[in-house]
Amino acid sequence: MKHTNKNTLGKGIKFVAGSLPLIFLGPSIIFSAFNNQDKPLYWPVLILGIIICIIAGYLIFRGIKIILSAMFDE
Repeated sequence: MKHTNKNTLGKGIKFVAGSLPLIFLGPSIIFSAFNNQDKPLYWPVLILGIIICIIAGYLIFRGIKIILSAMFDE
């Protein structure tokens, strides 16, 4: 019978938990940038929000991959 690797599972859960604040922070920053399009910092704030969203997506997929490998790999 196969058993779950608890250390690897914990590592995957940490990745997913680390992405949770970024999931909410990225769209909030993008929304703030679109509300202030006439300001000089519009483009840097928009780019920062997009980068945070990309990082959140990467962390989610990496965390899910690690969790699945902990459950199904030997």
